[in-house]
Amino acid sequence: MATYTVPYGQSSLNFTLPDSLDVHLLTLADTPGASDPLAVVRAALDGVTWSAFTGAKSAAIAINDKTRPVPLEYLLPPLLERLEALGLVPERITLMIATGTHVPMPPEEFARVVPADILARYPVVSHDCDDRANLVYLGDTLRGTPVFINRRYLAADLRLVVGNIEPHQFMGFSGGVKSAAIGLAGRETINRNHAMMLDDRAELGTYDTNPMRQDVEDIGRMIGVQIALNAILNAQKQIVSALAGDPIEVMQAGIRQVTALATVPVAKPFDLIIAAPGGHPKDINLYQSQKALGHAILVTRPGGTVILVAACPEGTGSQKYEQWVFDGVDSIQAVFDRFAREGFRIGPHKAYQLARDSVRARVLLVSDMPPEFVRRLLLTPATLDEALSLALADLRPGARVGIIPIANATVPRLVNGKP
Repeated sequence: MATYTVPYGQSSLNFTLPDSLDVHLLTLADTPGASDPLAVVRAALDGVTWSAFTGAKSAAIAINDKTRPVPLEYLLPPLLERLEALGLVPERITLMIATGTHVPMPPEEFARVVPADILARYPVVSHDCDDRANLVYLGDTLRGTPVFINRRYLAADLRLVVGNIEPHQFMGFSGGVKSAAIGLAGRETINRNHAMMLDDRAELGTYDTNPMRQDVEDIGRMIGVQIALNAILNAQKQIVSALAGDPIEVMQAGIRQVTALATVPVAKPFDLIIAAPGGHPKDINLYQSQKALGHAILVTRPGGTVILVAACPEGTGSQKYEQWVFDGVDSIQAVFDRFAREGFRIGPHKAYQLARDSVRARVLLVSDMPPEFVRRLLLTPATLDEALSLALADLRPGARVGIIPIANATVPRLVNGKP
């Protein structure tokens, strides 16, 4: 018996597997973090032509919320130094927590995202996608998405985005203008953009041909995002490199690096996969954790099993998702039927994704959520021991088992096929 470990919330879980199984550990490339991450960020910012922004009287910086592990303690200080060097006073530099359709963060939670010394010196606000009074309509994108964006962000002379570039299961890649184009958008904008999830081209690891991602780039151009500062992280969430400048150029350079870091080749599908999103905050709720399941399903044989190990201390992370499922949806087929009948909506789309994954393989969820609550979500709850007992009972000696400890950021690719 061999022992393995996967991240779980703020800790980890250990388990053993019989030596008779063909076990593969799917891990990210062993890339060391930068020895001096502040220097790496400063070097990236050196490539920006700051003189082009001389005379700016205000700046707004879109930053991610608590669900994404962005190393702001390294990204923000050098950036804020550059902005103040332009003559901007701290009171005119606003940090905007880009929540998208997530619940707006209350001020007492800002310290979970923004370093204390920065929080004390600069104004920080949280976006609310349903606050129509604070949204401005900019027109429609080439793909017909109505663009409603945070009024305060648009009012700034200098509009910046800060975040990570990493694989995204239907956006292709996160990063670039997405922090503002989705994170600071109105619900209608996000709904219309994310409805492209149903397009076959909206898939993991694509950019130029991904309609959803290209729609985001259109939104970014309409907003007028001037500067992106993005980090590339390793498996330990340490900065490997940083890129700054024109958002499109940052994305194109970052995608090459992320693809090399995140892609794990797989010879053939697995009978069983044990997948963890990557610990906190990647498994803070089911909304975020589903991404790990979506990645694992790509290399699970039809009818196989995925054990999703995700703490989910904050539950589902979406009241709209919960309400939609609890309101008369009592089977996986009912999810598909209702989703087709009502059309795409943010929140219910997560039920659709989970249902889609659940018909491809048996899904067992190991979490801190009450078992009855999990069942109401049409998922099968289990402890890790229970899940392994159920899964191993169906496996013969030599069965292929995959373990993905950081599944949200790992791109498994079949050697002779797309993910």
